[in-house]
Amino acid sequence: MTSTEHPVIAGVDGSSTGRDALDWAAREARGRGLGLVVVHALQPARRAGQEAQRREAEELLTESVRRVNEIAPGLRPTTLAPLDFPAAALTALSRAASMVVVGSRGLGGFRSLMLGSNSLATASMARCPVVVVRGGRPDEEEEEEEYPKGLQDVVAGVAADESAEPVLEFAFEAAASRPGARLRIVHGWTMFSSMLSGGPVFDREAAAGSAERTVAELTAGRREDHPQVEVVMEPVNGSASHTLVAASATAGLTVIGRRRGGESLGLGLSPVAQTTLTHARGPVAVVPA
Repeated sequence: MTSTEHPVIAGVDGSSTGRDALDWAAREARGRGLGLVVVHALQPARRAGQEAQRREAEELLTESVRRVNEIAPGLRPTTLAPLDFPAAALTALSRAASMVVVGSRGLGGFRSLMLGSNSLATASMARCPVVVVRGGRPDEEEEEEEYPKGLQDVVAGVAADESAEPVLEFAFEAAASRPGARLRIVHGWTMFSSMLSGGPVFDREAAAGSAERTVAELTAGRREDHPQVEVVMEPVNGSASHTLVAASATAGLTVIGRRRGGESLGLGLSPVAQTTLTHARGPVAVVPA
């Protein structure tokens, strides 16, 4: 099986954000021509409670398949109910997935928290991109379009180094699957980052130009592969977090990178990634980078 054949995995738990994640995953799988696997983890419990869990899981997965058939007819999703904790199950399945899609908060989470522990753990540890979906925006509630007008754009936050490559690859593919979508590339730079990369140290204009050239070089080949995608470069002097959070309010998807090798809660997320994931207004894709 090649990477392009790997399915989209949607984690569901019966919560409203879980249903939003399922809807998003179904549309994304159809748009990319991929399969969809709907997953509900059966958390380890005493024997007396296992049978009740299985019945609830069967009902939830049956309802999820019905919902997908309405949203994306012909997709024919499959289902799984592994006996494991949610983040652990999704992380294991991510090894053979194109992406994992989860809701921002599941059942039992504190309403004051903007991001649930399972979402954060999955985004930190998964081996493929993880998309965290929040609840529907007011202007999307009655929207019937696959990608609502004005919310097609993909925003990608990248650094001016090789870590940008997997982020850009995912972002270009996402933009290409959305008719009329632009790809807005936000790249932050500072004099310190310029110094670390061996670039100009005291000349701000030269440092900005150096960062912009590096990102342009990284995107060149992908522009040729996806000529239909309009690319907009948005350089930011300083932290890109504020810009990415603001941009997410009017974007169909915001894409950020994650350091490789995250092995425990939060360790795989940079400060920019964690801030964006926590405060973004729309779906956020966290890409191992």
